Amino acid sequence: MDYLQCFSQCSEVDMSKLLRSEEMTLAQIFLSQEASYNCIRELGELGAVQFSDLNEGVNAFSRNYVSEIRRAEEMERRLRFFASEIEREKLPIPADYNVPAAPNPKDLIDLEATLEQLEGETRQINANQEALLRNFYELKELKHVLNSASVFFQVGAAIQQEGLKERLTPKFDEEAGGNMSRHLSFLCGVINRSKIPVFERVLWRASRGKALLRHMEIEEALKDPATEEEIPKSTFIVYFQGEQLKMRVKKICEGLGATTYPCKEDWEERRQTEAEVDKRLEELTSILNETKNHRFRMLNTVVSSINSWIIQVRKVKAIWYTMNKFKKTETGLLHAEGWCPKIQLNEVDRALKRGAQAAGSEVAPILNTVTTRRTPPTYHRTNTLTKGYQAVIDAYGVASYQEINPAIFTVITFPFLFGIMFGDIGHGLIMFLAGLYLVLKEGYFTKRLKSYEEIFSMMFHGRYIIMMNGMFAVYAGFLYNDIFSLSLNIFGFSWTPTNFTHYEKNSSHYINPEAMYGMDPYPKGYEYKGNPYFFGIDPFWNLAENKLTFINSYKMKLAVILGLIQMTFGLILSFKNFQFKGKTVDIYCTFVPQMIFLQSLIGYLCFMIFFKWFTCGPRTTQPSLLICLINMFLQFGSPIEEHMQLYSNQMYIQSALVVIAVICVPWMLGAKPLIEHMYPRIQHASYEQFDNDGEEEGEEEEHHSMVDVIVHQGIETIEFTLGCISNTASYLRLWALSLAHAELSEVLWSMVMQGGLGMDINPYVNPIAIVLTFSFWAVATVAILIVMEGLSAFLHALRLHWVEFQNKFYKGEGHLFAPFSFERVLNGQDEE
Repeated sequence: MDYLQCFSQCSEVDMSKLLRSEEMTLAQIFLSQEASYNCIRELGELGAVQFSDLNEGVNAFSRNYVSEIRRAEEMERRLRFFASEIEREKLPIPADYNVPAAPNPKDLIDLEATLEQLEGETRQINANQEALLRNFYELKELKHVLNSASVFFQVGAAIQQEGLKERLTPKFDEEAGGNMSRHLSFLCGVINRSKIPVFERVLWRASRGKALLRHMEIEEALKDPATEEEIPKSTFIVYFQGEQLKMRVKKICEGLGATTYPCKEDWEERRQTEAEVDKRLEELTSILNETKNHRFRMLNTVVSSINSWIIQVRKVKAIWYTMNKFKKTETGLLHAEGWCPKIQLNEVDRALKRGAQAAGSEVAPILNTVTTRRTPPTYHRTNTLTKGYQAVIDAYGVASYQEINPAIFTVITFPFLFGIMFGDIGHGLIMFLAGLYLVLKEGYFTKRLKSYEEIFSMMFHGRYIIMMNGMFAVYAGFLYNDIFSLSLNIFGFSWTPTNFTHYEKNSSHYINPEAMYGMDPYPKGYEYKGNPYFFGIDPFWNLAENKLTFINSYKMKLAVILGLIQMTFGLILSFKNFQFKGKTVDIYCTFVPQMIFLQSLIGYLCFMIFFKWFTCGPRTTQPSLLICLINMFLQFGSPIEEHMQLYSNQMYIQSALVVIAVICVPWMLGAKPLIEHMYPRIQHASYEQFDNDGEEEGEEEEHHSMVDVIVHQGIETIEFTLGCISNTASYLRLWALSLAHAELSEVLWSMVMQGGLGMDINPYVNPIAIVLTFSFWAVATVAILIVMEGLSAFLHALRLHWVEFQNKFYKGEGHLFAPFSFERVLNGQDEE
C-alpha cells in the first residue's frame, strides 16, 4: 500500500467510528454440505467472520472432517519432505509473491495425486541412488583394501620369517580343532577409524592374544551412502589360525560395523580384481551422474511450485479445521455461528452466494442475525499508520466492546511526548529519515519480510512510529533550540553583550567561545532587547552560566502542564464512556468529583505557573510553587507570608480549594454505593451496556452486593486520589529524560568532537585525526543518543500512556476479533 493512502483512508472513514470498535453482530449460517467447502473458502478470503465452535464438547477425532484434515496433513508431510530434499541439494527457491487461492475440490484431488506421484518417484530415485552409492563406496573400499594388501602381505612374510608363527600356533591348538596347520589365515576389510582402539582390545581378548591386527589409514574421505557425510576409515588385516577363531573375528567385525572383503594372496589375482573394480567404478560413476541429473530435474520442477503448494495446502487445512466447528442439522445442512461486523454483513452474504454458485448447489445459503447477551469481540479498523499504535494499546489490554479506543489519540500524543524527552533537531532528523526510508520502501520490504531477522521485522512494523517520533523530536528540538548540543541563531539574539572584559572580538568577529555569562534581563554588562526570540529558546542561553537553572525550570513546569492536560483529557474520555453506556450515576458520582479534585490540586498548580510567568519579573518576589502547594494543606487557614504571596486573597482561594478537594473524597467514596442501595434499579442499569440503537447487546453482569460496590469504589477512590499526585510527579520524567539527553549530547560533543577539531599536530595528521574523531562521534551518537536514548524515551512514553493516561478511562477487558482469514493463517496469527 502506498504510504500516502493511510492519510486518505482516515479522511474517508467517519471519525466518530474511529473512537470505538466496530458494531458486531452474531450471525447464523446454514449451508448445504456440497457447497460448504466453497463457501468457507470465500469467507476465508474475505476474513470477516469469527466462527464459534459448536462442537466444543466433541472429541477432535470424532468430528465430521477428521479424514480430510488427515489428508491435508499428509500433503503437508510430503511438502516438508520436498523442502528437506531441496535444502539437501541447496537449490534456491525463487521468491513468489503471488498468493494463490485455495483450490476447489477437483483441483485439490489433482494436487494430492501430483504430490503423491512426485513423492513416490523421488523416493524411488533416492533409494536407487543410495543403493548405487553404497555399491560405489564398497568398490572404493575394496580398491583401497587391494592397494593396501601388498603392504599387509609384506608384514605377514616378516612374521613367518621371524618365527612369530610358532608363537601364534602351538603344537596342539584346541581352538584350531587340534589341527597342526602350517599356514596363517587372514581377513581384510575396512573399519571406521575411531573404532580401531576398540577393535584391537576386543580381538586381543577374544583370541587370547593369538590374532594379529594391522591397519592403515585411508586418505580419501569416504561418505555414508544414506547421509553423504564424510567418515574417516582405515583398512585392516587380521592374521589368525583355525576356523573357530575365524568365526570369532567375523562376528567382531560385524559387531563393530567393519566390512570384510575377499582378497587373494597372489599378486596377479589381486591385479585382475583391481582392474575389474576400476571398470565397475567407471560404469557406476556414469550411472550415478545420470541419476543425480534426473533427481535434480525432478526437484527443479518442485522448486518452482512448492511455495504455491504450501500456501494452498495450509488454506485447505484451515478450511477443514473451520468446518469441524460446524454442526449438522437434522435436515442435513451445516449450521455455523460466528461474530461479524455489521458493516460487512452484505459482503458475507455475497461471499456465501459466490461459494454456492461455484459449487453448483441448488440450496442457497442462509444468513441470519441473532440477538444475544454474550459480549462481542473488539474489532478496530486500522490502516498502515494506525496499525502500529493500535498494537501498542492492545499490548496493554484489548478495549472492552464499544469502549473509547485511545489509539486514535496516541497517534499524536505518543510521538509528541517522545519528542519532548528526545528533543534534538539532529537526532530527531536522523530518526525521521530512517523511518521515512522504511515507509517509502514499504512495498519492497513487505514482500521480503520473512527473510529478515526478527529485530528488523519489529522495526519495520513500527516504521510509522519511528518516523513520527523523529518528526516530533525535530519539532521539540526547535523548541529547545538544540542540535547536537549546539544552538541555531535563526532569528537573531535577543541579548546584546556589552561587557568587553568577557566579550572579545577576534578577527572573524565571533563571540569568544570561552566567554560565559550569567544572564539577567536587567543591564549588567549586557542588554536585553525586550523582544523575545521568535520561536523556542534564545541561542544566547547556550553561553550562559545559569543556562541549566533556566532550562530545568522551563522543562519542569512544561512537564507538569502537559501532564495536567493529558490527565484532564483522560477524564473527559471517561465521561464520554459513561455517557455512551448510559451510566448517569457514574457521571455525577465518579467523573464530576474526580475532575474537581484534579483541578483543585494540579490545576491550581498549573494556574500558579502561568500566573508567575505573566506577573513575576526578575526584580519581583518569586515564591517556590512547590512550597506554595504544600503549604495549602500544612498551613490551612493561616496567613501567607509575604515572600510566598502571589496575588491578593490567595489564602481564601487556597483554603476553598482544599475544602473542595477534601469534600470530593467522600463524594467519590460513598455517593455511588448509597444511591445504588436506595435505588437498586439504578445499580442494574449502571452495569448494563447498550449499543447505539438502545438495544441490549452486552452480557448481563451478575448482581453486585453493597459490600462489593463499597470495596470497589473505595479502591478506585484511593487509587485516583493518590494517583493525582504520583501521576503528576511521573510526568516529570519528560523533564528528566530531556535533561539527560541534552547533557549526554553536550558531553559527547565537548569531550570528543571539540577535542578532535582542536588538534594541531601537523598538516598531514590533522585531517586523519578529524576523520577518526568524527567517525567515533558519529558512531557513539547513533548507538547511545539515538538507539539507547530513543529506546528509553519510547519506554517512558509508553508508561505515561499506559498508566498515567489510560487508567483514567480505559478498562481494557475485551478480547480481540479473530476472524477466519487466510491472511491470518499464512502470517501465523491463527494458532489453529
